Amino acid sequence: MEGFALVLALAALPAAGNFVGGLAAEVFDVPERVLSLALHLAAGIVLAVVGLELIPEALEADPPWVPIAAFVAGGAAFIGLERTIGYVQARMGATEESKGPFAIFSGVSIDLFSDGVMIGTGTVINPALGLLLALGQVPADVPEGFAAVASLRRANIPRRVRVVMALSFAIPIALGATLGYFALREAPEVLTLSVLAVTGGVLTSVVVEEMLSEAHAGETSRLGPIALTVGFAIFALITVYVG
Repeated sequence: MEGFALVLALAALPAAGNFVGGLAAEVFDVPERVLSLALHLAAGIVLAVVGLELIPEALEADPPWVPIAAFVAGGAAFIGLERTIGYVQARMGATEESKGPFAIFSGVSIDLFSDGVMIGTGTVINPALGLLLALGQVPADVPEGFAAVASLRRANIPRRVRVVMALSFAIPIALGATLGYFALREAPEVLTLSVLAVTGGVLTSVVVEEMLSEAHAGETSRLGPIALTVGFAIFALITVYVG
């Protein structure tokens, strides 16, 4: 297997990790305290993705102010994402309580998109690098998928819809991998890094505005801060020893 087929096969690994996490949330009853801890854990992981992977990479651009501005643009993009979710909810007749879970799901999808971009561009450089990047994302993607689907479950989203949404995790990473493999490999480096910076801005906003807010919406645990830092540490270990 080589070329674009290899890219898609590698991108399927993190998507599968998210789906497995979502499947676990379907199989096991998730008390509010456990969901709160899972959301803190996922928030720590996403913050580590931004702080240890996306932004350091983006700051390699010349000039560096371009991806920094793109990071701020990611915050504006999050506002657009929120409005889009609200519009879709209004059209579907969904409740206001489901806004947070849908935003969390969207944030996890955006994280997968950034994974796909890195896998696609990494595979162009070296297929072994693409494999390493894909394998490195899997352990972090499982708790993200669990938290996303568990949040949807708490919002009383029908199971059939939740399963379809969990399966759809394959779409954003496939799109990101396709963009990274075909479009960004020929683009100026500053553009590629700015795409990663925009993604980082969106993810930071999702964590602060949605994940942590949802984590404190019900019964919480005093171990939340520990789960948050453990999530960050897990991805740091993956970055150091795998990525």
